Amino acid sequence: QLQLVESGGGLVQPGGSLRLSCAASGFTLDYYGIAWFRQAPGKEREGVSCISSSAGIIYYADSVKGRFTTSRDNAKNTVYLQMDSLKPEDTGVYYCAASWGENYCSSEHTFWTYDYWGQGTQVTVSS
Repeated sequence: QLQLVESGGGLVQPGGSLRLSCAASGFTLDYYGIAWFRQAPGKEREGVSCISSSAGIIYYADSVKGRFTTSRDNAKNTVYLQMDSLKPEDTGVYYCAASWGENYCSSEHTFWTYDYWGQGTQVTVSS
């Protein structure tokens, strides 16, 4: 079965950290650009970050720049989102998505055609 599976979400206090993983099953991520999205209750889905297929280009939304770090380990067929200095406004369901052949990242990644989506993992930042 071809799928993306996110993990690593949970409940954390403000200022804390979480690392999300996005693992591919049934296909290799090598030639896919990967994006992270999040959606808070009552809000539209927001593009958080993307990483190009070669990992040469990484983009971050202004709301997470300097706090979140995206990386990929193609040997493990996994992409990561390290989230530090978390804030309550980071709360939401986080999704990863894969788009074939994307070797450039920018805010325009929200317009990519995504081939695969994960099921989402809940991140709650609260004291």
